[in-house]
Amino acid sequence: MTNKRWLYLGMGTLTLLFLGLIYAWSIFRTPFGEMFPDWSISQLSLTFTISMIFFCLGGFAGGVLSKKLSIRARMLISAAMLLVGFFVVSMIKTDAPGQSLTLLYIFYGVFGGGGVGIAYNGVIGTLNKWFPDKVGLASGIMLMGFGLGGLVLGSVVNSMIGSMGLLPVFRILGIAICVVCALAAVIIKTPGPEEAESLAAMTVKPAGDAKSSGSEGAKTDYSAGEMLRTSKFWFFTIWAILLNSAGLLVINSAANISVAFGGAAILGMIVSLFNGAGRIIAGNNFDKFGRFTATLVNNAFMLAAGILLTFGGMSGKYIFILCGLVFVGLAYGGCPTITSAYINKAFGPANFPTNFSIANFSLIPAATIGPMISSALLESAGGSYDTNFYAIVGFSAAAAVFWLLLNRASGDER
Repeated sequence: MTNKRWLYLGMGTLTLLFLGLIYAWSIFRTPFGEMFPDWSISQLSLTFTISMIFFCLGGFAGGVLSKKLSIRARMLISAAMLLVGFFVVSMIKTDAPGQSLTLLYIFYGVFGGGGVGIAYNGVIGTLNKWFPDKVGLASGIMLMGFGLGGLVLGSVVNSMIGSMGLLPVFRILGIAICVVCALAAVIIKTPGPEEAESLAAMTVKPAGDAKSSGSEGAKTDYSAGEMLRTSKFWFFTIWAILLNSAGLLVINSAANISVAFGGAAILGMIVSLFNGAGRIIAGNNFDKFGRFTATLVNNAFMLAAGILLTFGGMSGKYIFILCGLVFVGLAYGGCPTITSAYINKAFGPANFPTNFSIANFSLIPAATIGPMISSALLESAGGSYDTNFYAIVGFSAAAAVFWLLLNRASGDER
């Protein structure tokens, strides 16, 4: 059984690596802008916003469907949505820019985002059942794959676009993602009754050993409604929104920030690399030390990022900027892993797919607040990033307040 669950985890991580391409809209935005010069930057950016909204809605739909459909059925639904979505995008016409933009919104944004959300929820919800003893590590590994999808596959996609054009690449990607999701549907299984009993035994700890699970090992399975009525859910959600918003103040401009302070544009990708590392670190911290320490470390990472970037802006020394970007990646990457592990531990595994999908709606305000404030601060500062760096410190400090409130609501006395 142990070997089987690691095989499933490997397949799940590979699947999320491909699904992570939905986050790599920046790879496609420039070629689409060149193909359709009448499209404004805001119109192009709206594609990503729509895809993120339907990613969250697709995750919620996947959570609801988990009560009625097997993981195989949900993965096949996702595979079909992504195949249809990417294929229709590949057939849009350059001589009908208005119609083509609508099709892009529907088939990349709605079908693509929704299909990814269903599969994302299905993979994480199923694999966490196989790792009740290592829920943080399993979540971290899977989400590392999701976070690095754009980085790992992005260069390949860029080369393909350069050699064969943008629209044919969408056909190839549609087929590739569909095949990977179909393989996941065949390979990944839900634990049977005997397997579930054996897995449950792995989580039994010696008397008095509460260190690794913290004070929030779930003794009760909460329904979505029950979870939403708890203060700790809302304190945690606001904490996550604040840290994600802080990261998004600079993540989309990491390459430009690197260049502005004398570094190479490619070094801006360090955020993506440490985004992946942060997911593993956060998962390991959660498993070993519990929610209290994992969230504290993650909050400290983002605060350190803001302070280092501020020093870099004030002194002009690139080393502070580089280290600040490293800590931004670590903190931003840790948030989704901690969210997955925390929702599972604090509110129980029985309704995890639905509860986790609800927690993921925090991505929508974060994806709105961070970029919006970043743009406003850049404009008011005449292109200087200093005020963005100050804002990271402010967001991190505000998150620390909600971390304290979460501890009080959770009964932690430390």
